[in-house]
Amino acid sequence: MKRLGCVLLSLTLLSACSRSVLDYRAELPELRLEQFFQGSGRAYGVLQDWRGRQTLRFHADLCGVWQQNRGDLYEVFYFSDGRVDYRHWQLQLHADGRVSGRAHDVVGEASGQLAGNSLYWEYRLQIPYQGDTMDVQVRDWMYLVTPQQIINRTSLHKFGFKVADLTLSLQQLDVNADCTDLRLQLEQLAEAAAV
Repeated sequence: MKRLGCVLLSLTLLSACSRSVLDYRAELPELRLEQFFQGSGRAYGVLQDWRGRQTLRFHADLCGVWQQNRGDLYEVFYFSDGRVDYRHWQLQLHADGRVSGRAHDVVGEASGQLAGNSLYWEYRLQIPYQGDTMDVQVRDWMYLVTPQQIINRTSLHKFGFKVADLTLSLQQLDVNADCTDLRLQLEQLAEAAAV
């Protein structure tokens, strides 16, 4: 009987630790990607290995353009090791709060769910690794703290094991910004990478 009680207590504790993005549906302010990622933004991040040791820092310029429920989000990353990288997200918002997206370094389609002030989504990302690339599974949580500020916590997994964590702060700068310059910079980076 004592053993059964320990098993039930363990299962209860484990279930209490699991979370769903739907748990946050009453949290405010409401995260609306088409509002937050409209115009220009800036991001600052730190990557930690599986031991929690800082391995890389970066900042990024962002700019988003939306046509109803479809968005283009342009990102240029500047890493502490001197590397410059880019991503062009093509995002789709669905009526039920689902979010899907594609990018050149995302394998297949990213998928997630918005609820309240939060977004949870997952995707498989190709990252540079020892002169080649490696696919990692990304589990991404975004929390809108103020209408212009998001805190992002991300974990990267390989073969089911966590290999890194990413902590990121995103700030919306100018909702009326023109994305042409950043889009052209992405195109130049993509051309250079293709050579």
